[in-house]
Amino acid sequence: MTAQLAFIGLGAMGAPMARHLLAAGHPVAVYNRTISRAEAFVAEHGGTLAKTPAEAAAGADFVFMCVGDDPDVEAVVCGPKGVMTTLASDGVVIDHTTTSATLARRLNDCLDASGRHFIDAPVSGGQKGAEEGVLTVMCGGDLAAFRRAAPFIECYARACSHMGPAGAGQLTKMVNQICVAGLVQGLAEGLAFGQRAGLDMAQVIATIGQGAAQSWQMDNRARTMCAGEFDFGFAVDWMRKDLRILLDEARRNGASLPVTALVDQFYADVQAAGGGRLDTSSLITRLQAGKYT
Repeated sequence: MTAQLAFIGLGAMGAPMARHLLAAGHPVAVYNRTISRAEAFVAEHGGTLAKTPAEAAAGADFVFMCVGDDPDVEAVVCGPKGVMTTLASDGVVIDHTTTSATLARRLNDCLDASGRHFIDAPVSGGQKGAEEGVLTVMCGGDLAAFRRAAPFIECYARACSHMGPAGAGQLTKMVNQICVAGLVQGLAEGLAFGQRAGLDMAQVIATIGQGAAQSWQMDNRARTMCAGEFDFGFAVDWMRKDLRILLDEARRNGASLPVTALVDQFYADVQAAGGGRLDTSSLITRLQAGKYT
């Protein structure tokens, strides 16, 4: 499929996604708030440099974005130099940022009213998944627009699913983060317990990883957690942003999330100790330091 693409946001996740689109042979205009990062990206990987979101979206059939938080997304889409000022009729904005479902619905309504389309498409798989092109992407929005965008998303995804109307992608990502938060805390507690018991943790991990305790987190983070290595892309600061969003949503829909709320406070401890830029598996550090409550 031939189309003109734009990618906005060239951080740890966005840059490899944009790179996969270019590697697949698609023309891509790129924009990043820090222009020097976009310049370096174009010099190394190709693409066309844009100096505003509007410039990137001019002539584009599909605009992909992966930025920071709700205000960043809204500014990129609706700001005075935003995507909506230049996006073609029937164009599609695919937002890979983790945001509130409320924002996704509002932007969907806004673009729909102007004859364009919005797909909320948060991802799971972390920086490694983005670099290897094996992300899981959960999408909300118009089904026909999703089907048009899916072949491009598949350039960096191993799973790309339509979850329902606008906001459904973000709600699905919230389910993902709720599950991840509990799993990481449980893994941290188990590993910290094993270390204090004086066990051979490499042997423990190899053994219980063949049983009911096995998980992606155990397979990919247990060894590095025991080794004190916490540099794997998805920072505690970003996890707390995601947990804030989903806890707000839970207050609106009446869901009870006692474990998730507690783990959020444990992540606050890690931040307070200066670990905001460590990856999420750093939960174990508060247990190793003797913080059990």
